[in-house]
Amino acid sequence: MKPLKPIENFIKRQSVSLPLMTVMFPVLYLGAEIGLIASGAVAAGTYLASNTTIKQVQLSSDSKNLGMTRSEFKNVRNQIKEGKDKIKQLQSNYYKVRSISSFKQLMDMTKIANKIITVVQQNPRKFYLAEPFFYSHLDSAIELTEKYTLLVGQPVKDRDMRVALQDTREMLLSLNKVMEQDLKQVLSSDVERLRMELDYAQLAVDKHNNKQQKLLVQPEPEHEGDVEDDRETINSK
Repeated sequence: MKPLKPIENFIKRQSVSLPLMTVMFPVLYLGAEIGLIASGAVAAGTYLASNTTIKQVQLSSDSKNLGMTRSEFKNVRNQIKEGKDKIKQLQSNYYKVRSISSFKQLMDMTKIANKIITVVQQNPRKFYLAEPFFYSHLDSAIELTEKYTLLVGQPVKDRDMRVALQDTREMLLSLNKVMEQDLKQVLSSDVERLRMELDYAQLAVDKHNNKQQKLLVQPEPEHEGDVEDDRETINSK
């Protein structure tokens, strides 16, 4: 399963499109003699056409390798991009909270969100294990955090506002636990595979130990000249 590699794909596109444009311009300007502006426009058009074509080929190839349709693959890429933007929005509230515990909670939430994004980027098919995170939980985290920072920033805090602050803190704590479950969900197959690998490794170790044990309990070979029954040898003399 290949992870999403936007930077690598971008470099591949430029390694073809830029040299093509660089070659096209002097050919058109000096060879076809169509003028500086026209040559530049056609060369730029060649670059755009080449870049777009290669991008579509990469999209088809990547989606096929992942066992996904083009539309599914594009949706996952868009959700990852939007998720990263939302995490930046969440991080912008770091220094608006007024307590160490709230700051730490917000950092933990951001770390969890970043980890989910990273896992899905490495294995886009895991997006379907984290749909609630992308479509709901991350948005709720931003909404609640902004509400909390707004309330904290008010100069006057009456009883109703203090109650609202406490309710928001509790909701954020609950949401943090929900996002932890999202992370566990996307990592579930990895954990299961790790368990299988550990079980296989343990079987190999047990097999090796059993083999070593059998070698240790094997009787020593008889020395040269020994006979099965010494009494027969003695009586025969």
